[in-house]
Amino acid sequence: MDQVLSQQEIDRLLNAMSSGEIDQETVEEENEQSKIKNYDFRRPTKLSKEYINTLHMIFEDFSKMGSNAMSTLLRTNVNFQLAAIEQISYDEFIHSIPKFTLLGLLQSKPLNGIQIIEMNPQLCMLLVELLCGGMEIHQQQGVLDEQLEKKTFTDIEIAVLEEVMSQLTASFKNSWKDIVELSTVMEGMDTNPQLLQNMSPNEPVVLVTFTVKIFKVQTFINICIPYVFFEGIIDKLSFRNWFDSNQTSNQEDSEELQRSLNSVQLELEVLLGEAQMNLSDFLHLAPGDVVKLDRKITDPLDTFIEGKPFYRVIPGKKNDQLAIELIDKLEGDQEENE
Repeated sequence: MDQVLSQQEIDRLLNAMSSGEIDQETVEEENEQSKIKNYDFRRPTKLSKEYINTLHMIFEDFSKMGSNAMSTLLRTNVNFQLAAIEQISYDEFIHSIPKFTLLGLLQSKPLNGIQIIEMNPQLCMLLVELLCGGMEIHQQQGVLDEQLEKKTFTDIEIAVLEEVMSQLTASFKNSWKDIVELSTVMEGMDTNPQLLQNMSPNEPVVLVTFTVKIFKVQTFINICIPYVFFEGIIDKLSFRNWFDSNQTSNQEDSEELQRSLNSVQLELEVLLGEAQMNLSDFLHLAPGDVVKLDRKITDPLDTFIEGKPFYRVIPGKKNDQLAIELIDKLEGDQEENE
């Protein structure tokens, strides 16, 4: 969208052209020249802006699910925020992460390719410490700095971190459920990105980066998704198809929803009328006393469902039991009360 100038900016522009500070002929020549846009062949843009916007929505859901899953697992507040979505080459991704880091390798059937979740050693060791009962590591900045020099994980640390990867794998699967049903499994974990041979160096990938904040520590989690993952669902990434209002609802879901609603209990009240009396008269009420209401017996009564007016009714009896007959809906009165 073109930038809209304010009135003050327009006035300054006109004054500059009148005083000769801006040459009108020079401006026209610049506009006539063909505009050249730089294109980096090492960073291929396979997905259009519309598809990237859809991915933003999908991974916003992932950040919410990941926050909830990790907060429950760690029993402390974990905040995920989507930071960026980039289209780069696999080689560029490998060289942008530490030489020693934790990589979770995912396979999502029926789609192709291997997805990679990357967590740096600083975050990994903080997670291990919290899952093992520690709560003070976030106050020890020196300890966190030492973890950046860590060269390997122990078997126990790998076993603990595997549970974290499983939670993120489940969140990844659920974030795609509105697009496609995936069967996502974690095929393994690795710590040396230089040894991974899952993709060719020039293969285009989508790199999704999240900021993760736990206590005072803020770091990143990356998800690398190859372009072949999207080849079978490109059409489904379109807003037009995703939010199509003409899509038919699932009949089984509608029936299940109706069955669930049928068992919901509602409180129904009928207002016979109102009366005012002194406190002394109220305290001296006794069985058999008659209280005069402000309505005639021929007037219809108001019915309230969960405290909101719903129907006008007339009282009566059915099978020797008190009953009411619905005669008119209180739509107008309900709107006024709301």
